[in-house]
Amino acid sequence: MEVVKYSERLVPSTRFVAVDGVTPTVSTNTAFVAPNASVIGDVTLGKDASVWYGATVRGDVHKVVIGDNTSVGDRAVIHVAKIQGDFPSIIGNNVTIGPGAIVHAATLKDSCVVAASAQVLDGAVVESNSIVAAGSVVTPGTVVAAGQYWAGNPAKMVRKVSEEELQLMASNALDTLELARMHAYECDKDLEQLTKDEEAYEDATTRDPEYFQPSPDGQKDEGDVLGQGSPGLIFDSVLTNPEEGLKFNQKKKAAQKE
Repeated sequence: MEVVKYSERLVPSTRFVAVDGVTPTVSTNTAFVAPNASVIGDVTLGKDASVWYGATVRGDVHKVVIGDNTSVGDRAVIHVAKIQGDFPSIIGNNVTIGPGAIVHAATLKDSCVVAASAQVLDGAVVESNSIVAAGSVVTPGTVVAAGQYWAGNPAKMVRKVSEEELQLMASNALDTLELARMHAYECDKDLEQLTKDEEAYEDATTRDPEYFQPSPDGQKDEGDVLGQGSPGLIFDSVLTNPEEGLKFNQKKKAAQKE
């Protein structure tokens, strides 16, 4: 089998796209929209909402509203309907939409879960504190009552959602928010910061712990040498410090043998 190297090109201009002059409305406190996610047309993202890698939220022929602290998982798709029916997609607060899930012109009330690869189709309603199991299909016009667990294709009620599951749903929503903030921080770094991070990582993985250590950020180096700081990465070469370089290489070889 032939193996071909593939590089995905991220085009920032496709993250937020206007349709017929209507641009997405994104809260200034939105937690995270991944660089390769697409938010298109009449879409409103609430506070602490997150749209993960490869996800598409498309409000081209109707509106999409996503509430506070709601997450749209990797490769998930949210769309609307206008030709066969007239339905927006309205998604409440604290909703978790799993990876690869499809919400098509449907309504999800607060604090519900649509698990990985599940589908909720035109005109369907998932009430609060309900779960649609992974891979299930909620057919058009179906109403999933509050606090119920549905599964299957077509999806049917299986049982009531347990108290333990309700607590886990709330906990997962908060965990996802924290993770979204971390990803937002990392994705906002520019080339200069990424280069500094790479240098710091190389320094931390190659510097002998018994050798000079870098000073914490913001602290003045007491052993400054020629304005370059205390002896550190730039001094750790075999040419400038042959003894230290020899000891480091010996330790490296010994570690490789182990």
